[in-house]
Amino acid sequence: MAHYTGLIEKYRDRLPVSADTPIISLNEGNTPLIELKNLPRLIKKNVRIYAKFEGLNPTGSFKDRGMTMAVTKAVEAGARAIICASTGNTSAAAAAYAARAGIACFVLIPEGKIALGKLSQAMMHGSVVIQIRGNFDDGMRLVQELAKTTPVNIVNSINPYRLQGQKTIAFEIIEALGDAPDYHALPVGNAGNICAHWMGYSESVCEHTRACALCNGKCEYHKEKTATRRPIMLGYQASGSAPILRGRPVENPETVATAIRIGNPVSWQQALAAQKESGGWFGECTDEEILHVQKLLAQTEGIFCEPASAISLAGLLKDLELGKIGEGTTIVCTLTGHGLKDPDIAIAQSTRPMTVDAELGPIERVIRDNLKNI
Repeated sequence: MAHYTGLIEKYRDRLPVSADTPIISLNEGNTPLIELKNLPRLIKKNVRIYAKFEGLNPTGSFKDRGMTMAVTKAVEAGARAIICASTGNTSAAAAAYAARAGIACFVLIPEGKIALGKLSQAMMHGSVVIQIRGNFDDGMRLVQELAKTTPVNIVNSINPYRLQGQKTIAFEIIEALGDAPDYHALPVGNAGNICAHWMGYSESVCEHTRACALCNGKCEYHKEKTATRRPIMLGYQASGSAPILRGRPVENPETVATAIRIGNPVSWQQALAAQKESGGWFGECTDEEILHVQKLLAQTEGIFCEPASAISLAGLLKDLELGKIGEGTTIVCTLTGHGLKDPDIAIAQSTRPMTVDAELGPIERVIRDNLKNI
């Protein structure tokens, strides 16, 4: 088996790189597509649900897919520094890939509004972290202004190369399932990821399905494509940070799901286009619903994702209960980041460790008491 060296090398012929492009990679991508076995039985629904666990990327989130492309193209263009506004995951990925490339990295983050797991990554990788007295949207505005006056390359999702890298999630899902799923559910913050997924699915589908049904997959066009359909796209926002659902920017977005605490998404219109073209919809979940499903997923399936990731499954479960999704369907949920990104949230909703004497008796009693409840 050949050594896997990252998504750019794997999908080189489907990405905007040449033979001379200097690839900056941490072997990102190739994340597991995990079928949920216990939750469908628990909710008594005849559906197949898969989790694309992006938390197993090098810096623990899907951002690595876009960052390998953004930093690769920045280096190819001769950039000596990159900059981003971030609620956490983008800063971690930007800092890591800048370190890999040997260039400088500047990140703007909202003061006191970033999970410590993510902040520690940006700091450890040696980026210059600038806290602003404002929110992500303020940071995004400032980054765009700074790019006009200083020699820095923006690596937020307004950078088109970010979406090029992120579209490879769709490629991997199609390879794993043999075709696109019926539905694909995602968290929506800055809205770039749902656009990237749709781009990947659209590039993979054979639009000649009727003709190709006659050729039985033997025509040249069909051979170049890997899917016969595109999924219905479902995007979910936190209730306290749901500008697309409200139809207007949210001035002071608030949610426990810090990765999607964004009041004015830069890819808003593109996300609407993906939703409409796919026949999908947007929905919202409260913080309580998000945290409930984060814990439910961890305790029933063994998958620990961050709160923003859990909203894709939380929203899906609501829509299944409402009957908006039919029986017998195949659904993929993108889990965008690892739970260790925000350990404080996880600890706050978990049972505290108990302390006993270092003796056999007290420990046996704890075990017996807990076994009674199983």
